[in-house]
Amino acid sequence: MAEVPDELIKLERSAEEERAKLAGLSGDAYDAQLRRWHKASEAVQAAISAHAAATCADRCEVEQAVKRALWHSQEDPTVE
Repeated sequence: MAEVPDELIKLERSAEEERAKLAGLSGDAYDAQLRRWHKASEAVQAAISAHAAATCADRCEVEQAVKRALWHSQEDPTVE
């Protein structure tokens, strides 16, 4: 797998940040945050699919490379 574009890592980080914000919420606040997380997750999945198609790469491999790149970055995606 070639180097992962920074934009994919940023999108994945954003989705993880939205997921982390679910902690401690309930009711309408939880539902609203859940929608934000789903929207961010859909954006990263669409970008991964587009990148895989454009580079003729396996979509699952691209997704795993993005996750690995995020995990190995110095920033914790759940901390602001």
